[in-house]
Amino acid sequence: MANDNSLARSLHDLGLAAWFGGSLMGAIGVNGAAAQVEEPKQRLLVANAGWNRWTPVNLAGIAAHLAGGTVLLTANKGRVTGQQGVAQATAVKTALTVLALGATAWARALGAKLNQAGEVPVEGGTDPSAETPEDVAKAQQQLKYLQWGIPLLTGAMLVVNARMGEQQRPAQVTGGVFRRLLPGAKAA
Repeated sequence: MANDNSLARSLHDLGLAAWFGGSLMGAIGVNGAAAQVEEPKQRLLVANAGWNRWTPVNLAGIAAHLAGGTVLLTANKGRVTGQQGVAQATAVKTALTVLALGATAWARALGAKLNQAGEVPVEGGTDPSAETPEDVAKAQQQLKYLQWGIPLLTGAMLVVNARMGEQQRPAQVTGGVFRRLLPGAKAA
């Protein structure tokens, strides 16, 4: 039976797609919708409600991405060590993943802090007003950077995935192995 990683690849890609897309939609849609609420003291509550509904789905997407990625890394360990460029791409993707996980965890912690703030006047989910308490305003400002940083990091992961997919083309595999074995050689 052929070695088929379709399920792992699907978990990996769908999980990352959810992580990227949901984070981007939240930064634009959830926060933007909350800013449209007429009563300033309800805006943060609306933003928090949207993000709280998304959190379990986001966590499932992240878990699927990590599980699928672990299976794919194990299945491709020979390519990682034997094909020039694959270890470097893997290291870049791993670093981006760790940064995205850290940003996501930090954003969730800030979100929990904003959940506890209750009804405070704000301009939007991540935009304080002049009347916003200082600790809430500080959390909102940090969250704003994180909520744009997460789609940036996960989007970069998608770009690295595209590169890694190209590295699996037969000519790339052959050339990469050849260059690894003979460092000064050029592939045909």
